[in-house]
Amino acid sequence: MPTSFVLVTSDPEVEEELMEELIKVEGVKEVHSVYGIYDFIVKVEAESLEELKNTITWKVRRLSKVKASVTMVVAQSRTS
Repeated sequence: MPTSFVLVTSDPEVEEELMEELIKVEGVKEVHSVYGIYDFIVKVEAESLEELKNTITWKVRRLSKVKASVTMVVAQSRTS
């Protein structure tokens, strides 16, 4: 299953609101508020790479409160 992590930047005054919007997006599995350059780490999963791309491009990045994002598509993973 294709997975990506999207690093999201927003304005400080909309963080709570944006977190609620992000978790409602179909395909978004986790939203973590973090300290540092980025405000959120968003885990996105889809059935295909095309669906993953569409979810990130048209649903996550197009939210009005998202100022900028960086997407990392998972190439390989292991869990304990």
